Amino acid sequence: MLLDFFFTLRKHKLKTTITEWLDLMDAMQSELAHADIDAFYYLSRTVLIKDESKYDRFDQAFAEYFEGVQAIDLFDKEIPEDWLRSNMQKFLSDEEKAQIEAMGGLDKLMETLKKRLEEQEKRHQGGNKWVGTGGTSPFGADGYNPEGIRIGQKGNRNFSAVKVWDKREYKNLSNDVEIGTRNIKIALRRLRKFARTGTTEELDVPNTISSTAKNAGYLDLKMAPERKNAIKLLLFFDIGGSMDAHIQQCEELFSAVHSEFKHIEFFYFHNCIYEGVWKDNKRRSNALIDVRSIINKYGSDYKVIFVGDATMGPYEITYPGGSVEHWNEEPGSVWMERLLNHFDYAMWLNPQSEGYWQYHASLQIMKSIMRDRMYPLTVEGLTDGIKTLLKRK
Repeated sequence: MLLDFFFTLRKHKLKTTITEWLDLMDAMQSELAHADIDAFYYLSRTVLIKDESKYDRFDQAFAEYFEGVQAIDLFDKEIPEDWLRSNMQKFLSDEEKAQIEAMGGLDKLMETLKKRLEEQEKRHQGGNKWVGTGGTSPFGADGYNPEGIRIGQKGNRNFSAVKVWDKREYKNLSNDVEIGTRNIKIALRRLRKFARTGTTEELDVPNTISSTAKNAGYLDLKMAPERKNAIKLLLFFDIGGSMDAHIQQCEELFSAVHSEFKHIEFFYFHNCIYEGVWKDNKRRSNALIDVRSIINKYGSDYKVIFVGDATMGPYEITYPGGSVEHWNEEPGSVWMERLLNHFDYAMWLNPQSEGYWQYHASLQIMKSIMRDRMYPLTVEGLTDGIKTLLKRK
């Protein structure tokens, strides 16, 4: 049943398993989505797709396989009258049936439809008589007649039988598009490992049941440490200059991270990190934070994410006095190494398209300093970066 749909999903690189497919077949046999394509869409997506980032691929596969199901092209003059009659009787409300009766009944409506199709030789737009699109004719698509029969409409205009898969609400979840707040949250959840901390405050239900059973039915409560989100993050954002073109992406990352994690600190820098960073761009000249104090204050278990395009003069990284804003006694590379030597988990997110990386010497230098832990600021890049962020450098 629907095997071609299964292979269409596979064609769109969706790793639907046989077990999931059999679960869908069981749901269909239980009539959980009987004669309702929208209901089947939601049912099949729930059963077959476990990763929200794959929703857009599913929508594309669904649209490909079921194209034309909701509309029948009657312009070839072949009318499946029995089908049309039975479905109209089944799905029209009492009010709509009464409106059809006011036109002379279903027989009259079908007779008129046939006559119009015989008379009409081409597509019609607007008006109140011909089979076409728009207007107030009872036949066609995109119109407004309450007694209408949908003919040849691809998609929906007045939100009756909305084709949600054509809307592709999740299209920004594709792995290779520029990242957005929703995308970031999905990717960051991979980082949300839970560590057992605190006192024994939670009831351990599985162990309590097992222990009680072994204790001849006498209740034996077992407690477990409360599970808390123990991930701690430090973010360093490059601002100004060439980064102005990436402000929106950085704001979306900043917003998503703040909503997903409790233990987070952020700092700003320009081009490369030197001896000082800041938290308020308006006070950057007189409220610098010593990078040494950051190293001393935050433990090595903090995970560090640098965000910047790494596009600058190579000397800004490798030479004393290379900064374009002040005289730096030590090269930026020295300060980067100090941070990386202290923090065990670090990566760099680059909003610049990866295809341009090879053309910037400074970017290659920074990528080398980061031990190749530089990733593009896309869903796929963030996902790959998080995998390495969970491993010690």
